[in-house]
Amino acid sequence: MATIGEVYKKAYEKGKEVGITPNEIRLLMVKCEGLSSEIDVIVHKERQMRNEAVFERFFEKLLKGEPIEYITHQSHFLGQSFYVDERVLIPRGETEELVALLTERISDYYDPRNFLCCADIGTGSGVIGISIKRFFPNWMVYASDISKDALEVATKNKNDTYSNITLLEGDGLQPYIDQKMFLDIIVSNPPYILNKEDAQESVRDYEPASALWLDKNNSLYEKIFRDAHLVKRGGLLMLFEISPDLVSYLEGLMEKYLKNYQYEFIRDLNGFERFLLVNCD
Repeated sequence: MATIGEVYKKAYEKGKEVGITPNEIRLLMVKCEGLSSEIDVIVHKERQMRNEAVFERFFEKLLKGEPIEYITHQSHFLGQSFYVDERVLIPRGETEELVALLTERISDYYDPRNFLCCADIGTGSGVIGISIKRFFPNWMVYASDISKDALEVATKNKNDTYSNITLLEGDGLQPYIDQKMFLDIIVSNPPYILNKEDAQESVRDYEPASALWLDKNNSLYEKIFRDAHLVKRGGLLMLFEISPDLVSYLEGLMEKYLKNYQYEFIRDLNGFERFLLVNCD
């Protein structure tokens, strides 16, 4: 029976040929061996590998390009661990920036200590809404999605993190309109990829298409802008994650549907126009 160190070295040599990182191998070992953290792979490298066959089966998935997050069913977002599977997108660093941007800019528009009503539209795994509630426990945070499958994942994450958010099923703002709700803040990371070739192969092959590709004839951006006046009682702050090639498209939608608004496109840490902040008076 091989040791953890021997299995790791063998996987490293095989994996580096196709771009598998040492971190991914350690995460897989943590999953298979029931270790507490990645450092345990090093600390216990002389220990016999108890679940080598399971590791090999999962490692083959990794070699074929399946994301490590779907294999381990774990993704980290703003320092918190969340469950993910093929029914939802894997949270990205840009989306962490989206939530961070809200925390940085909210005081320009509201006193964040107030009991504000915030909606995460197209919540997927629920990480945005759950994280917002963690940062602003006074807020009433809602998270909605058209996908029943996604809401099952969001429900698991809500329960696992003991988060007091409310999950709703429906398309765009319709669940809020149906319940005659008024919102102060809308946050959304809609499908925004226009060209499938722009996405990594593992994204195209494994992540849910409905959460990736933008259909300009059925755009979540347009639905939100179109119906925003129905959930607006006073001011309304909207914050979106976007693709840099959507700037003119989004400007056209805002001009078509919104009144008395100011907007700003904001660059991410890589220098791309990644976020749209809209303030409606």
